[in-house]
Amino acid sequence: METFWKEKWEKEISCLTDKNAQLEKELEASNRRADKAEKQIQSLMTRIKHLEESEMIKQQESIKQTETINELEENIKYLTEKVTDLENRGRRENLRIIGLPEKPEVNNKLDFILEEIIKENCPHVLEQGGKIEIERIHRTPSILNPQKTTPRNVIAKFKSFQVKEKILQEAKKKSFRYKGAPIRITHDLAANTLRDRKAWNTIFRKARELGLQPRINYPAKLTIYFQGKVWAFNKIEDFQAFAKKRPELCGKFDIQAQKARET
Repeated sequence: METFWKEKWEKEISCLTDKNAQLEKELEASNRRADKAEKQIQSLMTRIKHLEESEMIKQQESIKQTETINELEENIKYLTEKVTDLENRGRRENLRIIGLPEKPEVNNKLDFILEEIIKENCPHVLEQGGKIEIERIHRTPSILNPQKTTPRNVIAKFKSFQVKEKILQEAKKKSFRYKGAPIRITHDLAANTLRDRKAWNTIFRKARELGLQPRINYPAKLTIYFQGKVWAFNKIEDFQAFAKKRPELCGKFDIQAQKARET
């Protein structure tokens, strides 16, 4: 009996020993997997940290680039305005004649035509001897546009700025004509300034209809007379914001709506 129980006990001990050994192997394997997982986590965390640092550096570089681009755009804007202003100053003695018929008999003697225009519209401006000294006069360059039927403008450069101003002031007071046909006399300005002034056309016409006495001042500033005061606007957005706040003007200067009605 004692032998029986001894053998049984030894078998149990052997079985437990085997299970313990198996558990130890499984534990070692689990530890190895845990170590491996921990190393992978550490590796991933290191990569994430590097990526975050890299992303931060890229964001900082992007901010610097944006600041640089904004600064360059401001410089370009300033230089463009400066060049435009210098170009306008270079045209200080010039007048632009719009609507003069483009015919060989006109193009070949533009200087004499100009004197005839002045004699017809403001003869008191003529200098002694009935002459006006001009440095040059010519048509604007041709622009390839098959649909354009209007005559090219004429540019006259005067030797005297004062004479040019006198003619321009007269042209502001009344409509000029050449042999009875209407023409326009205006400043000769840079293309950028003419474009900026043209952008005011729709608002200018509506303001004139409403009796606001609109004017376009140099270089492309709109002024109106409203409620006993003169108001000046450099940008269309500024004028529209102003009009929206005034019940008398609100809704009357919607450019897109007006263009839609015109088309």
